[in-house]
Amino acid sequence: MGDKLKKECQSYRDKLVAWRRYFHQYPELSFFERKTTKKIEAILKEIGLDVYLVRGGVGVVADLKGVAPGPTIALRADIDALPIEEETGKEYTSKYSGVMHACGHDGHMAIVLGAAHLLSKYKNSLKGTVRFIFQPAEEKAPGGARIIIDEGFLDGVDYIYGLHLWSGVPVGKFQTVSGPMMASSDKFSVKIFGKGGHAAIPQDSLDAVLIASNLVINAQHIISRKLDPLQSGVVTFGKIQAGSNFNIIADKAELEGTVRALNENDRNLIKNWLEQTIEYTCRMHGVTYQFNYEDGYPAVINHEMEASRLMKTAEKVFGENNVVTMQPIMAGEDFSYYLQKVPGSFCFVGAGNKEKGMNYPHHHPKFDIDEEALSLGLELLSRVTLEHPGDM
Repeated sequence: MGDKLKKECQSYRDKLVAWRRYFHQYPELSFFERKTTKKIEAILKEIGLDVYLVRGGVGVVADLKGVAPGPTIALRADIDALPIEEETGKEYTSKYSGVMHACGHDGHMAIVLGAAHLLSKYKNSLKGTVRFIFQPAEEKAPGGARIIIDEGFLDGVDYIYGLHLWSGVPVGKFQTVSGPMMASSDKFSVKIFGKGGHAAIPQDSLDAVLIASNLVINAQHIISRKLDPLQSGVVTFGKIQAGSNFNIIADKAELEGTVRALNENDRNLIKNWLEQTIEYTCRMHGVTYQFNYEDGYPAVINHEMEASRLMKTAEKVFGENNVVTMQPIMAGEDFSYYLQKVPGSFCFVGAGNKEKGMNYPHHHPKFDIDEEALSLGLELLSRVTLEHPGDM
């Protein structure tokens, strides 16, 4: 099957590129992917698959049933775009102002559609069922994965795989890891209520800017002094708003940030210490505050057997020297919810190419992918499905 399957996947290149560029030109934001859904639905119905719409008409699930009993293997693609004005200048640039596929989801859709097409050709020798999940709203909490699970589309699934085209990894390379791969991604906000006054008379005021500054510094002690040095965690303040003029002491400050961790214990530890740090800092300065914490996606934790299986499959696709056991990163992904329910693995497929100017980071207005990665992603998902032994 090796060389034959590789050639088949390479023959899909033009089709994959066409699909990817269509989706790139017509991006839709999280929970509003209705036209995208209709396009995917139409392609899947042409193949003759059993197709089901996700709640609200955003998202599609389709089943390919083999001729013999076997496991149900799910392949997942996310379908939403981001609120970003595209600056690539490509001929396939977004036709919608302020909306862009700046994270590779257009490529994910093309790859999984290609897998549906290709695997349909193997229907008469396929054991079990392949479930193709086109999930809405990966970019926006609470995330579309929870909708897929709540709608029952993960019921009966024995294994699940997902990939992410990654501009930080050169095209032709593959990365994954057993265990924690990506971090939990929580959001918090703090409002500090001080007492305003004249900048020249600070003794009569409670300076919200100064207190906020202390809080930002104090919170970093959580990572350096409360977290095990052998573990990873992040407390980042991404937004601070306070004050109205250079000579007025601000009476209020608003801060927003994120907490990242690779396991639930550290996640909860950081959350608890952050709340205490806010309380003690504000109490020390004699001010009141409001604190809000929103749990985001949990950490992506790959199952050992499935991560190993994916890496062995990748060696056939990318070559042994191009398969890397990666270090975890602190970005988040709602694929984590699937892995809490079903054995599986997530991975990165290299899509960066510095020579072509395709090395901008994800969520950047000039983000783009090397489309040579599409057929490699197709072969990876198709091969791991066809060669899966189905042992539980």
